[in-house]
Amino acid sequence: MNHHFFAYLYRLKYIDRWSLMWNMRRENVAEHSFYVSTIAHMLCTIANEVYGRNVPTDRVVSIALFHDASEVLTGDIPQPVKHNNEQILRNFREIEDVAVERLIQTIPPEISGIYRKLIQDPDPELYRWVKAADLLEAYIKCLTELSTGNREFVVAKQQVLESLQKMNMPEVDYFLEHMSASFEKTLDEITLD
Repeated sequence: MNHHFFAYLYRLKYIDRWSLMWNMRRENVAEHSFYVSTIAHMLCTIANEVYGRNVPTDRVVSIALFHDASEVLTGDIPQPVKHNNEQILRNFREIEDVAVERLIQTIPPEISGIYRKLIQDPDPELYRWVKAADLLEAYIKCLTELSTGNREFVVAKQQVLESLQKMNMPEVDYFLEHMSASFEKTLDEITLD
C-alpha cells in the first residue's frame, strides 16, 4: 500500500493564502508553514534565553511545521469567511477534523501516532506558541504588503496586531519591538543599518 502523506504535504505549495485580498506577492501554505516554524523557534528561544523559561522548542517547532497540513485537503479558508458566524466556524471545524483524519490515514500506521500528536492533538499549551507565531507571520505579511504601498492590508494589520496584544506574551512583544520594523525596510536599508 502506498502512503501519500508526503505527496500531500508537497502540494501545500499550490494552496494560496490571503485569497480574498489583492496581494503584491502571493504566499502559499508551504512557505507560510516554514515561516511560522522559524518564528515559533525564535519565540521559544526568546522565552528560554531572555525570560528564563523552559519551553520545549523542538516540540513547538514540530507542531508548527504541520499546523496547516490539513489545508492540502480543505484549502485555506480566509479568516473573514471562517469567523463570519458560529455556525460557519463550527462547520469548518468539522470539515477540518475530517480532513485531518483523512490525512493521518495516509501515514504508515506504525508511525502515524507521532504525526497524530502534531497534527490532530497538539498540546494546547505548546500550540499557544504556534498560534503566536502564526499571527506574527500574518502581521509580517501585512507589513511587507503595506511597505509596497498596498493599502489592502491596513485593516488586517490592525486586527492582527490587536490579536497579538491579547495573547499577553512578553516574547511576542519582544519580537515586535526588536524585529518587526525590519520588514518595513528595503534590502539596502537593512544592509546599511
